[in-house]
Amino acid sequence: MSQPVPPNQPQQPYNAQPDGGNPFAGQQSGAPTGNPFAGQQPGAPTGNPFAGQQPGAPFTPPAPARNNIGLGLVAAVVAAVVAAGIYGAIIGATKHEIGYAAVGVGFVVGFAAGKVGGRNPALPVVSALLSLVAVYFGQLLGEAMIAAKELPVTVSELFFDHFSLLNEAWKADSDFISYLFFAVAAVAAFSGAKKAAD
Repeated sequence: MSQPVPPNQPQQPYNAQPDGGNPFAGQQSGAPTGNPFAGQQPGAPTGNPFAGQQPGAPFTPPAPARNNIGLGLVAAVVAAVVAAGIYGAIIGATKHEIGYAAVGVGFVVGFAAGKVGGRNPALPVVSALLSLVAVYFGQLLGEAMIAAKELPVTVSELFFDHFSLLNEAWKADSDFISYLFFAVAAVAAFSGAKKAAD
């Protein structure tokens, strides 16, 4: 394709090579060429981080690295408190421990930690430990809710004023299945944190 010739300049015959065969020898160094980048040397640093991209190409920034253990821990603690409350309410309402609920407690704690905290290798371990605590307090809350229906005390009085008695009642009622729920919740928390971080 030929380029349009600017007005008021003499036209050269086709294939004419002025100055020893260089077609660009007649141009002045300051004359506009239509290329806004003509004065730049290729590869010269410009300070522009997007200089290597083609004009008009969409820019997609890299995904930020999620590795914030502090936020992950906060998210795991909040999820553990909420999950323990829900788990305790389920036990209090049904008067039974439900395995799926323990799995849900663990998974929610791990998922929250991994989603917010990222790939920090400590988060799955901390999530597993927090899920153990959440299942324990959920079971205690369930015991308190069941006992409050039979005794003339409130759940908060049992939980805060008579915690040792509540813990003794929990120990008397716990069996192999109760401890199995701890293990299941910890495994669910560990795997939930790993999956959410990916």
